[in-house]
Amino acid sequence: MKLFDGKKAAQKILAETKKEIVRSGKKPRLAIILVGEDEASKLYVKLKKSAAKKIGIEVEEFDFLAVSPEKEILSKISELNEDAAVSGIIVQLPLPAALDKNKIIGAIDAKKDVDGFHAENQKMLKSGKFNFFPVLPLAILTAIKDALGDNFEKKKALALVNSETFGSVLKAVLEKEKIKMEFLVRNACLVSGAEKEMREADILISVCGCPKMIKVDMIKEGAALIDAGITRYHDGKVAGDVDQESVFSKASFLTPMPGGVGPLTVALLLRNVFLASR
Repeated sequence: MKLFDGKKAAQKILAETKKEIVRSGKKPRLAIILVGEDEASKLYVKLKKSAAKKIGIEVEEFDFLAVSPEKEILSKISELNEDAAVSGIIVQLPLPAALDKNKIIGAIDAKKDVDGFHAENQKMLKSGKFNFFPVLPLAILTAIKDALGDNFEKKKALALVNSETFGSVLKAVLEKEKIKMEFLVRNACLVSGAEKEMREADILISVCGCPKMIKVDMIKEGAALIDAGITRYHDGKVAGDVDQESVFSKASFLTPMPGGVGPLTVALLLRNVFLASR
């Protein structure tokens, strides 16, 4: 089984972006809004801040309690939209269930939406003219191309996601590359009702945050597994949605956790921050 080297791919993008930042004389600045105490979210914010510092991007983090009123978060986004020094804004997902995710993301100025999830940017993506390529879907696409090259004809892709919004964006990105994909929303760590589709998928993508949910008996022989889920345990260790040891002898390709799509997603995000600063 081939393992995707996300760190190597990320390092190349970060090195190129650092050179461009130095040449441009710009001082890109990213604002991150973090709501609640999700451990995986905290880890991703930490990784983004660390990588940004190395290439000359300033990061400012705004933390809110899980019970914070929605209007407080929207007020901060409005303030950041008006701040000319802020190049890009992201809301670290997932958000607490009581908050309206679409409303909060929709409040970000589309030209500062460096994650690429704003409705306007999604609409522009489908037309081929967009401010920013959505970073996690692009990281997933990059991994798929590493697994299959351009040999997508007659390949069936299935994504297990925890968000209808993300599933729609991912589908749009992959279908622009002629990859036929369907997605199933899973709000709990259950695959019941999806077993048949999973065993038929040549490319199986999971973005659920359900540790070791996908076992060897759930996948097709030779399947390419794109694991973009992450769970962080209290001891600091992390796990992906795929049980790596279980699938090793049956899958042909896997993005490992850690070291797979995570580092690449961070690098692509920071590149978008630089593009926004221009």
